[in-house]
Amino acid sequence: RRKRTRALVRKPRILLLDEATSALDAESEALVQEAIDDMLASGRRDGGLGGQAMTVLIVAHRLSTVRNADIIFVIQEGKVVEQGTHTELTKNQDGPYSQLISRQMKAQKKLEG
Repeated sequence: RRKRTRALVRKPRILLLDEATSALDAESEALVQEAIDDMLASGRRDGGLGGQAMTVLIVAHRLSTVRNADIIFVIQEGKVVEQGTHTELTKNQDGPYSQLISRQMKAQKKLEG
């Protein structure tokens, strides 16, 4: 958890988050997600944190983690099969991204009982 926090505070030019929220409890995940969203919004607004351009690469299986990204790449078997914003990708209900969302929603409903 400390490594994640340090990476967010340092404000690097390139930040790679590989399953950054996967091992966190729900409360910690929400805090990290909020920090990621703030970072992305700041980068859009200011051209980066502190005026410095910043690129954030997020590798995630939880789609909520990438929902606010400028561009999402869906990779299957090592190949990009779809790309776009969350809004663009959800328009194609038969596309891989929409199918992933559907599966995650079904799994969540199953867990909730």
